[in-house]
Amino acid sequence: MASTYNDVKIELMATGENNTTWGAIANTNMGTALTELIIGSADVTFASGTVTLTLTDSNATQTARNMRLNLIGTSGGARNLVVPAIEKLYIVNNTCADAITIKNTTGTGIAVPAGKSTWVYNNGTNVVDVTTHLSSLTLGTPLAVTSGGTGVAVSTGSTTLVLATSPTLVTPVLGVATATSINKVAFTAPATSATLAVADGKTLTASNTLTFAGTDATVMTFPPASASVGYLNIPQNSQSAAYTTVLADSGKHIFHPSTDANARTFTIDSNANVAYPVGTAITFVNMTANVVTIAITTDTMYLAGAGTTGSRSLAIYGVATVLKMTSTTWMISGTGLF
Repeated sequence: MASTYNDVKIELMATGENNTTWGAIANTNMGTALTELIIGSADVTFASGTVTLTLTDSNATQTARNMRLNLIGTSGGARNLVVPAIEKLYIVNNTCADAITIKNTTGTGIAVPAGKSTWVYNNGTNVVDVTTHLSSLTLGTPLAVTSGGTGVAVSTGSTTLVLATSPTLVTPVLGVATATSINKVAFTAPATSATLAVADGKTLTASNTLTFAGTDATVMTFPPASASVGYLNIPQNSQSAAYTTVLADSGKHIFHPSTDANARTFTIDSNANVAYPVGTAITFVNMTANVVTIAITTDTMYLAGAGTTGSRSLAIYGVATVLKMTSTTWMISGTGLF
């Protein structure tokens, strides 16, 4: 009886066959066929068309048997890679410029995006995802908005995150100018509880509203609700654990309270996920006997007056402020800083 072959083309010798040569066949089975099946990697070259892989009755090297398929070449558009209709796992690495769909001659298959790799299972009639459910998952970097994420590592606030196509938003009070043309009007800023003097003998009414007469009219409130510029104080963000700053910390002070008797590290997240504008200032306050380490991720932080770079330590009762000077540089200064 002659040898037969299984689905992945490992030679199965019949009883009593290959009396003096069975060893060489067994070595090829293990050294070539099984090695390709378990850990093998083979290049699959595209040339602007579909590529079809086949298996023949031989335990010699065959591309379709390999565990990992590395897709290379010129795709020239989205293409298909047709694999043999057998049960088999594949790791697919797509280096082509277009998506490649891994499939049998039947079934819809799995599309592997350009520049990505994935793990698929060929069940003999279709190629499907190996994993369709995870009970938990930790990402090394934030998931991009285009992939259904938020694009940030840390979010703050208590309101709903808006990602819908047609979200319902609360309209901010911005003020509306209704006049199309107004002659020059001179204002003199009033003291508290005083009237506002206006040219042409006009004064601001007790209700703080001035109406301009004529065909073009407008109503002006003084001072307007949005008249204040910046903060009238330095808002506090109290942290009793290791903390990484977010964009909302601009203009705030990160407070390490005396109730937390542990050394902590506060990190300025200066990578692409937090686009702090030039001029951003963040203050750090330490009220404990343990040192607070002020670190930075990818940008360079200089110590004022010395020019040394790297993380800084803030002692008890220390106050330090970092100021962003350029797109990649910060300056830190303060008391209790070393």
